[in-house]
Amino acid sequence: MVEEQWKLLGNRAAPRPPKRTLSCKMVLQAVGRVLRKSKTKPNGKKAPAEEKKHYLEPEYTKVRVVDFDLKELVVLPREIDLNEWLASNTTTFFNLINLQYSTISEFCTAETCPAMTAYNTIYYWYDEKGKKTKCTAPQYVDFVMSLVQKLVTDEDVFPTKYGTFCSRVPSPPAQNTAIPRYHWQGASCVGKEFPNSFESLVKKMCRFLFHVLAHIYWAHFKETVALELHGHLNTLYAHFVVFVREFNLVDPKETAIMEDLSEVLCTPLPAAHNHVTER
Repeated sequence: MVEEQWKLLGNRAAPRPPKRTLSCKMVLQAVGRVLRKSKTKPNGKKAPAEEKKHYLEPEYTKVRVVDFDLKELVVLPREIDLNEWLASNTTTFFNLINLQYSTISEFCTAETCPAMTAYNTIYYWYDEKGKKTKCTAPQYVDFVMSLVQKLVTDEDVFPTKYGTFCSRVPSPPAQNTAIPRYHWQGASCVGKEFPNSFESLVKKMCRFLFHVLAHIYWAHFKETVALELHGHLNTLYAHFVVFVREFNLVDPKETAIMEDLSEVLCTPLPAAHNHVTER
């Protein structure tokens, strides 16, 4: 710009700007100004302030609705098939987490929760084609619940006739035909097998359900306390975490953001400090 102005005035060469030398004092002053500024991320945006995790306060973590070791509830019974046990528990957790979320759903809107967050993590939804989508928290939860509902009600994924306890006798082998699992007294009935992909589907569902629980704690714990439902939430979360740990259903890296809460809630309360609350 300066050179163009000089050319217009007389087509004379523009003088070079005077050389500036940086003294030691000037460098120190510049460094001081940088150090006095708030910490920033490499992209120049301010790092989010560390928010207090109210759900970790003892007055809240001590509130539960049961007073025994939850591990007793998740250990596989001898007489139960593993897949059947996983199916039964996954369906139960889906119903309970869906119910727990419904208690605060009116506070979880596109305005209050424009992204599905938990601590410093934003969860993105991936459709069937693998397309990554950033969506609001209520949209994400709706995707999760719709997917899990579809799977747990699919007879090809969660066969309801598998491992039933009704009276039955073994079917005799048949040549050149598939051997049915059961032959019912009074009627012939073939129980469906769990698919080979069953375990991976259960892991997928549990990972999504964990996201919902993490979001409730991170974004809606105050509302949960106001409704006096934090005891139920604590018990549900602890039960779920103990279950997924028992059968390695969720990668520890996935649950690491809530590890501090997990360690507190998954440790049985001392008898002297047990504040079991029934609501």
